[in-house]
Formats: sequence, structure tokens, C-alpha cells
Amino acid sequence: MSRTVRLPAGGPAAGGPPENTRPVRRRIEAVRRATARRPGTVLLLAAALMLLLVWIPACLRVGMVDLRVYRTAAPHLFSGDLYAFRLRLPGPDLFPLPFTYPPFAAVLFLPLSWAAWPLVSAVWTAVSVLALCVLVHCCLRMAGPAVPAARHRRHVLLWSAALLWTEPVAVTLALGQINLLLAACVAFAVERRSAAAAGLGTGLAAGVKLVPAVTGLYFLVHRRWSAVWWSTAVFAATVAAGWWAAPRPAADFWLHAVGEAARVGPVGSVLNQSVRGALSRTLGHDVGWSAPWWACAVPAALLALAAVVRSARRTDRLGALLAVQLLGLLISPISWCHHWIWSVAAVLWLTRTPHRTRVHTAALTVWGLALAGYLIHWLALAQADIWEFGRPWYLAALGWSYPVCAVLTLVALLLPAARHPAPAGQPPVSRTNHAPGALHPGRTHPRG
Repeated sequence: MSRTVRLPAGGPAAGGPPENTRPVRRRIEAVRRATARRPGTVLLLAAALMLLLVWIPACLRVGMVDLRVYRTAAPHLFSGDLYAFRLRLPGPDLFPLPFTYPPFAAVLFLPLSWAAWPLVSAVWTAVSVLALCVLVHCCLRMAGPAVPAARHRRHVLLWSAALLWTEPVAVTLALGQINLLLAACVAFAVERRSAAAAGLGTGLAAGVKLVPAVTGLYFLVHRRWSAVWWSTAVFAATVAAGWWAAPRPAADFWLHAVGEAARVGPVGSVLNQSVRGALSRTLGHDVGWSAPWWACAVPAALLALAAVVRSARRTDRLGALLAVQLLGLLISPISWCHHWIWSVAAVLWLTRTPHRTRVHTAALTVWGLALAGYLIHWLALAQADIWEFGRPWYLAALGWSYPVCAVLTLVALLLPAARHPAPAGQPPVSRTNHAPGALHPGRTHPRG
């Protein structure tokens, strides 16, 4: 009489995982459940660790150099030599650092010089982490307006804790840069239904640093004419305020310094991830506004504009905002790697979009490798002198990493939305990220 031996369900004979992998999988699942239950704790621990890694070196040695420039240069606004100012710090890799923003920014930075450096650097870092949370919140809300509040809050906390360690965010915190605050201001403003609120946030951000002015294109495509006028008026008010506070520095900036890219820093450094920077490294000299630059910048701009229009037509608000910001980063003369804070929005859009293609997967993969692998940091270490344009071909090719990621994302934004099967007798439904007005035909998004 034969005896039948029954193997445990899920064992090797049943095609299940080997016995020795079960404890590992159980631990991974336990960690996943714990992080899902306490997302606030995860973010708090990540933020505390980042604060220590950034703040302690900033107090013990030269660190947060851009915040030091903001703090030290602002009082020079009233002495008339704001744009002749240079912050000289010890170290072979640090060149004399100028103040590169409009005079209005110096007015806002004046309070930084009134408090002790340890307090200023700690508060600035904490506020920047909070700004990251605001940016993630706004991006996720634009991508999924119908997501329940509790789930949305959990996603915001967990995504913020993860994105805190990407290269643009971490470098922004290490340098004490203002990028996170400006990006959060723009995202929060764009999400507002009030034209005055939208224009106020965008105009102020552009008044501090000119590149956010490209957000006006988002309002134009969505025909939010009142927001366009509000943002223009607020920006003009910031220019007037800076000119009233310090006429001579204002004249120096708006009549001379505003168009000089080289005064900001080395255009050919791998840290400059604009089209001009990448192309200059490839050709071995600063291309400026020459024919090669136009040959690369014009197609990139047309691709971005097409992506903006396409996203707006299918009510993908996050996609439209992302395309506008990528346009500004690509065509700007200087786009340091820490300026690419909008890569946060790119990652969120690529992971949240319901119409996934191979291009989406490729874009998300290259973004992940570049951002989590700190590719620009390693490329900067591989180049002995940041002022040199020439470099080996493979380093020049890798120096296109952020522009390539941006172009792949723009192509993904242009692709048609996937459609899922509908019940018999009904047309297929497009799976796009809808704005609230698109979900309810009776409601339309205000164009003011």
C-alpha cells in the first residue's frame, strides 16, 4: 500500500518561496507595516538625522555656504556694494562667493544677520524640511485630488522622508539654499483657486529668484488671466521695492549683472545641469548663446511647451506644472544640481500616473539612479578643477544626466493616456489625473 506524502502549502513543490526566505519576508513586511502605521515618526527621525548631518558641520566648520552669503551680504544692500561683495571662506575648493539674487531678496534676508549663526542655520534647515513636506503635499494633491485625507497625509509623510535623501534636496540643505522654500511657495500658490493668492506666491518667488517667473506659463496655458496679472504686478512690486531700498545696487543688477552667467559660478562645472552647461562640457568651451545652444535649447523648449499643453488639455495639473519647471531648468544658463528640486515632482508624477509605459519606467529608473546615487557629486569629485570645460568623453556624457532625465519625463508627459476596458455599450474611460472640475462636469476650475 503506497503512502502519499503531502508537502506544506507554498513549499518548493508548490512553487512557493523557499523556507529560508520566509523569515526575511516576514521582517520586510513587519517593517512596511510599522512605517505605514507611524509615518510621522519615520519623517521625524529622517529629519532629525538630516538636521544633525547638516547643522553640526555648519557650526564646527565651513558649511551651508549659501546661507552664509545670504546672511553676510544682506547688510551690504545699504552700503551700495552688494554686487561687489564676495564671501571668502577657507578651503581650496571654495572660490569667492557673490550675491546673485535681485535686491529684493537682500531685503528679505536682512533678518538673518540679526541672530546668532547656530540659531539661524538650525531654523533655516527645519523650515526647509517643512517646505519639502509642503511641496510633496501640493504635488500629491494635484496628482490625486480625490485621495482620502488620512491616506494622503500618510503618503506625504513617507514620501517626504524618502525624498529628503535625494541629491537635490540633500545638497540644498547642506548648502543652506533657498530652493525648497521657493518651490514650496510656487506649488502652494499654483494650487490656490484664488487668483490673488496664486499671483502673490508666484510673483514673490520670482522677485527673490528670477527662474520661478516661468510659472506664469502655467497660468497662461490654463487661461488664468487674473493670476497672470497678479503675478506680474507682484513681481513688478518686488523690483520697485528693491529699487526704492537701494537704487545703486538695483541699477547694477538690472542693467548689468542680470545677464552675466559667469558671475554666478563656473558654467562648465558638472554642477551646472542646464543645457548650456552640459553642451559646454561636451564641446570644451562655453557655448553661450551660440548656434549649438540654439540647436539644443529650441527643441527642448518646444518639447516642454508641447508637454505643458498636452497635460493641461487632459487636466493633469501636476504634469503641466512639472513641464513648465523643467523648461525653466533646461534653458536657464545656470541650473546647479540643487536647483533641480522639481525632480521631486517628477518622481511623484511618474509613480502616481495611472498610464504607465516603458518610457515612464525608463524615466523613473534614470531619475532614481541619478538622485539616489548622487551622480553629480561623484562626477564633481572626478573633475579636479571645476573651472575646466574639457573632460573625458564618458564624464561629459554622464554630465547630461539631469537634462536626459528631464527630456524623458517630458516625452512621458506627451504620451497618450492608457485606456482601460469599459462595460459593454460604454466608451472606454481614460485613466488620467483629473482635476476636481473634470471629475464633476458641473464644476469648473476658476480661470481667475
